[in-house]
Amino acid sequence: MVDTAWLEKHGYRRQWREKYVAQGWLEGVVRGVYQRPTGNVDQAIAWQRVIISLQRLLDKSVHVGGRSALELQGLTHYLRFSGKPEIHLYAYGSLPGWVQRIPTDAQFVEHKADKLFDADAPGRTRMAWGHWGWELDVSAPERAFCELLDLLPSQETFHQADVLMESVRILSPKRVQAVLEACRSVKVKRLFLWFAERHAHPWFGRLDLKRIDLGRGKRQIVVGGRLDSKYQITVPETLDAGV
Repeated sequence: MVDTAWLEKHGYRRQWREKYVAQGWLEGVVRGVYQRPTGNVDQAIAWQRVIISLQRLLDKSVHVGGRSALELQGLTHYLRFSGKPEIHLYAYGSLPGWVQRIPTDAQFVEHKADKLFDADAPGRTRMAWGHWGWELDVSAPERAFCELLDLLPSQETFHQADVLMESVRILSPKRVQAVLEACRSVKVKRLFLWFAERHAHPWFGRLDLKRIDLGRGKRQIVVGGRLDSKYQITVPETLDAGV
């Protein structure tokens, strides 16, 4: 799908757009957004189509990250029983307002990607989607876990993060090193290393912690939690499901 700005840029003026819609060559999705006829007007649009359109046609720097990227790569353990799934999007720059108005089968949650990483930072990959194998840009597990930790504890829990970290036993130490060196958040880097060391993953021992800037001073992440003396962060006394 494309918007009117894209169509104008490629020479499709208003009168031509109206003609194509009238003749059934294009159909409106929401105001100012068009797609080729699908025959499924009454069905919710697959959320992947929106993101792939942004990435491949509209040239927007946006990727699926955090918990959503981990789910797509089979690294989560929680099943969703009802309601629309949340898809976490990390964008460099603002996304078009119509993204939130399109009737998709998911709810988009937008984040500013540059809060954690520069635009050229490592840690993104591509996954094939759909019958034609369109490529979807997503965070690799190492970066996705950083994005998830950034939402802790307000939107994610220590228990959930702990279960996820326990499952990622075969991460590449080279990729982890590169992502942590590139990450801007001291909080996220300290948490990442705390969880990794807690589970004694083999790749943790191959990291060069001296090359990772962990800042100085204490960080209060959990109010009233215990202070971890090595990473100087407050963490829960116990990692139960409610924390």
